[in-house]
Amino acid sequence: MNNPIQIENYKIQKPEIWAGHLEDSELINKIHDSEFARKQIDEGRDYCYFLDKKYYTSNTENSEYVCLAYTLNEPGNLERASVSDVIVEENEVYSIHRISVLRDGVLIDKIPDTKIKVLDSESQSSGGILSSNKKINITIKDLRLYDVLILEDSRFKAFTERDFLRKEFSKYVWVSPDNYWAYGSFKFTFINDREENVAYKKTFFRDDEGNVLEPEIHQLKKGERFVIEEENYINPVDAGREIFPFIDFATEKNWKELSNYIVPIYDEVFRTSSLQDFAPHLIEKLDAIAGIDEKLQFAIEYVQNHIYYVFNADEMNGHKPQEPSVTYENKQGDCKAKCVLLKVILDYIGVDSSIVLVNFQTDYYIKYYLPSLLSFNHVVVKIDYKGQEYFVDATVRDEFGLIENRSFIYFMYYLEVKPDQELMERKSYRFPYYCIDEKVDFNVQNSTGRLKVTTTYKGSRANAMRRYFKSTNKREIVDSWNNFLFYALNYSNDRNGTDVRNVFKDAAIDIVSDDKKLNEFKIYYTAAVENPYYTDPQNNRFLMYFDRNVIKASARDYMHKDLPFWHNFDSEKYEISLFTDQKIDTEEKYTVQESTISNPYFEYKSRKKISKNGAVVLIENNPLVNLEIPQDQFEIFREDHHTVANSNFGLGIDIIEPGLMNMIKFNFKKRFK
Repeated sequence: MNNPIQIENYKIQKPEIWAGHLEDSELINKIHDSEFARKQIDEGRDYCYFLDKKYYTSNTENSEYVCLAYTLNEPGNLERASVSDVIVEENEVYSIHRISVLRDGVLIDKIPDTKIKVLDSESQSSGGILSSNKKINITIKDLRLYDVLILEDSRFKAFTERDFLRKEFSKYVWVSPDNYWAYGSFKFTFINDREENVAYKKTFFRDDEGNVLEPEIHQLKKGERFVIEEENYINPVDAGREIFPFIDFATEKNWKELSNYIVPIYDEVFRTSSLQDFAPHLIEKLDAIAGIDEKLQFAIEYVQNHIYYVFNADEMNGHKPQEPSVTYENKQGDCKAKCVLLKVILDYIGVDSSIVLVNFQTDYYIKYYLPSLLSFNHVVVKIDYKGQEYFVDATVRDEFGLIENRSFIYFMYYLEVKPDQELMERKSYRFPYYCIDEKVDFNVQNSTGRLKVTTTYKGSRANAMRRYFKSTNKREIVDSWNNFLFYALNYSNDRNGTDVRNVFKDAAIDIVSDDKKLNEFKIYYTAAVENPYYTDPQNNRFLMYFDRNVIKASARDYMHKDLPFWHNFDSEKYEISLFTDQKIDTEEKYTVQESTISNPYFEYKSRKKISKNGAVVLIENNPLVNLEIPQDQFEIFREDHHTVANSNFGLGIDIIEPGLMNMIKFNFKKRFK
């Protein structure tokens, strides 16, 4: 083997006693071609003869053991098996117990053919993400198609003082296996060797008809095991429309107990921190600002933009925040550090705030999980100001505005760092402003159109658009608008393949204004269009402007059985004016059509003004966001979005061609259609 010296991040040794041990003869006996196995292999999929997984937890360590044997009948799986990476945390050891193949009935030890490299896993360090993780690269020579690969390994994580939370609490989520694989034998074992009880909750398991069963909660005392075992198993979950069954294991605590555990850790930091002592220059700047609204804006933007965000993965394993004096002095810190500094500043200016624990990535599942501090991976600041609740992520940058105009963060569940707290569900939200307010003016004279688009972005949209204009080449920005307008004006249906730069002449886009208090970003686009009318196959001419961003395809196409639809659309307002020097059909059905939708989750309205040479439509969409649409109300919600898509997301006008014969033809068509 090419590794004469053992590296501390990995070992080659026998499994621990709790994991058990298989002799070679037992291993070979477990690999047999049953009728079930032959059927899967004949269908062209790889097959796992057995998978035995064990998870062991105590107050000093977490360990995970896996032993499996699977076919290498597909070139893709052969390639992945030949070279693989294992990521280990600080103080985590990866142990290899067995790497073998069964080839033509003969068991061959492949450890001598295995090359192992230990690399730093620091690919994101330039972005402020620091980690002591190591990447163990494993290369196995001479694996062949139709081998059966046998892997037996484990991971051992010893807790350090930094892992005080893991010492105190256990957290593990088992998820049912990928439904690509068929398993001759599938077994999972959870072993509790902690002094405290570990509860486990079975969620999204189904009966024989596929109906979701009610969750089950049970407990494991010290020394007890939980086992799931299946034979000839294929996970029946419809991965596109169903949630995989999972089991949440967590030290048996309630939310109040967890809240009261975490509060003293933060209180200790706040008791020893005084802004006057460590940040006198910052206080001078705060005191020089007259209004409380402006002080609050300055405080948020100071921490977001002047304190560099450093994500230290090892520190995030616990919940002890860095002292704000250190954060201020070093001008850097993780989410906990930045939020604590922000709260100390807010305390000084007299704004009520608190630290809250969140998990944006698995927010939906927190309501199904057992109570655990280890369910959270991020910290934000909750601000109570003038009777309203605001949540501020101190780790973002380049965000602006008074508190009511800043970005809205979408999430549902949080735990506030205060005594005796329960898991809280965030309130739904209705924007007090339009995130997009756009005015489109397209005027055609003598077969040349002049297009003017004025757009005001606010809140999150303003921040995003401000960043986009700052980081993107001007020509690229203009091309992006041209491409959008090419579809909005329906030119994609009568001149597809045309270079959009030849359609929109002298196109230009400019920033009109950028108000950092209102957080409003306003732009102005202009272009000339020499062939402004959309012409159908019968040579009928139209002026059309339909903004497909108004159609919420994600709502119309949503089909998931278990996940309620998450409503997070922006508020929008559009005024679209289309005018020409030609006569138009002032009674055409879709030209005059208006809509009013009063759904519990969004108010939608389109109103029109029609004249002999053009029309104006005003569209307003006011959603109620940051909530899940209950499944028994979703179909009505979907149908209302279909109504929006039924020519209620823009404006089209039909041109009446000049001349006596064209007028006779038009009147005949109107009478008999």
